[in-house]
Amino acid sequence: MATNQLVLKTADICDIRDIEEARATIKPYIRETPLIQSMFLSRNVAHGHVYLKLENMQLTGSFKFRGANNKINHLTPEQRAKGIITASAGNHAQGVALTAKLLGIDATVVMPEEAPLAKQQATAGYGANVVLHGATFNDSRLYMEQLAAEKGLTIVHPYDDREVMAGQGTIGLEILDAIWNVDTVIVPVGGGGLISGIATALKSFNPSIHIIGVQSKNVHGMTASFEAGTITSHHADFTLADGTDVAIPGELTFPVVQNLVDEMILVSEKEIATAMKDLMQRTKIVTEGAGALPTAALLSGKIDPQWLTDKNIVALVSGGNVDLTRVSGIIDQLFHPADTSKGVVG
Repeated sequence: MATNQLVLKTADICDIRDIEEARATIKPYIRETPLIQSMFLSRNVAHGHVYLKLENMQLTGSFKFRGANNKINHLTPEQRAKGIITASAGNHAQGVALTAKLLGIDATVVMPEEAPLAKQQATAGYGANVVLHGATFNDSRLYMEQLAAEKGLTIVHPYDDREVMAGQGTIGLEILDAIWNVDTVIVPVGGGGLISGIATALKSFNPSIHIIGVQSKNVHGMTASFEAGTITSHHADFTLADGTDVAIPGELTFPVVQNLVDEMILVSEKEIATAMKDLMQRTKIVTEGAGALPTAALLSGKIDPQWLTDKNIVALVSGGNVDLTRVSGIIDQLFHPADTSKGVVG
């Protein structure tokens, strides 16, 4: 269990003052997203009070707009004039692209070649120069670093950055504004920027809040690192949770997760698909795979009941940018499991 002392150890990375400053910085640009109770998850699954924080309703359809906006607003005039670059599977890309458009900055976004088409199109639609390179996020990241060095562009990292973490941490402040006595918070994890920011905000207020990170069994660099006690790579296969398809966690985010996150849970691709379906069918919420990870953890029964029964629980729906063709494939396979031709549930 984390303590106040552990919170203070992370102050050189991102602390509550950074998050409070970020809230003031991004307030003119972002939406304060709804937090609604799911009666289905509350009564039938958790036997507590489950609330969904709907970042799928954020501008660009994802929480990523918060961190990108905060980072870019902190750039110097010289950095803005030269332009910015990032690597992303899609959600951070859109956050960077929209912020750059709002602030009049040239932006280049490097995306994996298999990034969802809807995310590619949305990023280009915001005015960014989209470059497709590599099979994985790591491939895209390395190429981004090469282009940044060649062209003198400022990198806006998708997670391993103080201002980015602080921007994501504003979600934690909004949760506390709505439910000051929250007991358990469940967060999707990729590189760790989101859960680092949220954990810092929540534990600064109340160190006893139980924070759970969720990843896919197929890609879980942060969980592997969390268990090993050192940064470790893990990427076994494709995951529906493409927004968290990060094999190696951040050097800044990992120690925050190690100190402030209470446990990490892994879910299967079928559990992710089922959560996406149940969120659509039961709560009328369209989410991408990464956004369904906390619900998948609840439905899977892998969370100890002591953190759920009669507790106030927040499950973050981190984004809703999903290709409709992928949604139809998931539904087909869940209702017709003998048809494995689409290969999306595995």
